[in-house]
Amino acid sequence: MSGHSKFANIKHKKERNDAKKGKVFTIIGREIVIAVKEGGPDPANNSKLRDVIAKAKAANMPNDTIERGIKKAAGDQNADNYERITYEGYGPGGIAIIVQTLTDNKNRTAADVRSAFSKGNGSIGTPGCVSFMFDEKGQIIVAKEDCELSADDLMMMALDAGAEDFNEYDDSYEILTSPDDFSRVRETLEKEGVPMAEADVSMIPQTKVALTDEGMLGNLQRTLDLLDESDDVQNVYTNLDE
Repeated sequence: MSGHSKFANIKHKKERNDAKKGKVFTIIGREIVIAVKEGGPDPANNSKLRDVIAKAKAANMPNDTIERGIKKAAGDQNADNYERITYEGYGPGGIAIIVQTLTDNKNRTAADVRSAFSKGNGSIGTPGCVSFMFDEKGQIIVAKEDCELSADDLMMMALDAGAEDFNEYDDSYEILTSPDDFSRVRETLEKEGVPMAEADVSMIPQTKVALTDEGMLGNLQRTLDLLDESDDVQNVYTNLDE
């Protein structure tokens, strides 16, 4: 896949997140609460919590902050009860957008998301209006510069662990799994010392759409920036061909 760079997009996103580490920690803190409430506070018996802890460490969240978050979620009966809400809609040029949120105030979140779409000349649709264009997959990105394994060795390790697909880009490798197999594959790679630039369950577009109009691109970026500013927004996925 010459000319394609998966890691560059991930790195750009991580650099932008690093500049807003406070929001990143808030997002991960909420994910810890949800994981503990759904599966308990012991990572040994809670694969989702293990995944969130790995994500927290990748974001350089201090261990004591992670531990405090787990203890608070396990012991505080009055801890915020967060709810997962997904919004779907269209940006300029018919670009499909999926917004995943984790909120303790549905009215505030709905207003923020609607405002972001509106100010970017987009529109929110009904549930399912664009999600059929995406596949939910576990996605692991490994930067070539950080990985000592050959492509063949990494591919065989991932496939043996249960991965569905393996893609090589100019600067990185992409490993795709079913959502159910994601934790097992991630943990296998972690135990083998494979450095992961990103590992999460994502919405992967089945096909991508090019957008060349500068005005439309500007409006789409405005929507994405406004969504990025909301602490309630966990993830945003589009089918834009970058």
